[in-house]
Amino acid sequence: MHDQPRYKPLAKSTFFDDQQRSARPRVPGTVARGHLPGDGTLETGKVGAGFAAAVPVPIDLPLLKRGQDRYGIHCAPCHGHVGRGDGMIVRRGYRQPPSFHIDRLRAQPAGYLFDVITVGFGAMPDYATQVSVGDRWAIVAYVRALQLSQNATVADVPAERRGELGGAPPAPAAPGAHTP
Repeated sequence: MHDQPRYKPLAKSTFFDDQQRSARPRVPGTVARGHLPGDGTLETGKVGAGFAAAVPVPIDLPLLKRGQDRYGIHCAPCHGHVGRGDGMIVRRGYRQPPSFHIDRLRAQPAGYLFDVITVGFGAMPDYATQVSVGDRWAIVAYVRALQLSQNATVADVPAERRGELGGAPPAPAAPGAHTP
C-alpha cells in the first residue's frame, strides 16, 4: 500500500484523452459540500457590508421557546440564565462575558449577535458547528426577549393587559373621563 501508483495533483496523464491532465474538472451543476448558495442574510447575519437590523425569520412563540432551549444549552453556562454574564462556568474561573443588558449590546443589530454566535468574539468560541443557522436566529430572538424583559417598564405593557401584572398601577383613564 505504501508504493501505490498515483498521480500528483495536476500532473500530466495519458489515461484521459482531454488535455492529458490527471485532475478531473467538476461535473457541471455540482456544488461543493458546505457551499450551497442560499439566503445570505439568513446564513451570515449581514446585509451587504453591515449587520442585519432585525431577525430575518418570523418571531413567534415556538421560535422563542426553541431559542430559550438552545440558549439554556449553549449560552447559559457562561452568560447566565438572564444574560448578565454570571453563568456557572464564569463562577468557576472562566473570563466573564459582558451582560446582554448593557447599552452597547442592546444597541447592536440582531445580525451582530448572530455573527458573534457564528464566528466567536474574544474568549467566546464560535458555535457555527454546534448550533444550526435556524437555532442561532432563535437564540438571537430569545436574547432580544431577555433584553426587553430586564429593561421593560409598565409603559411597555399594552394598557389593556396591565391589570394582569399584579400590583401594577391601573391604566390611565381616558382624557375627560371622570373617576370617583
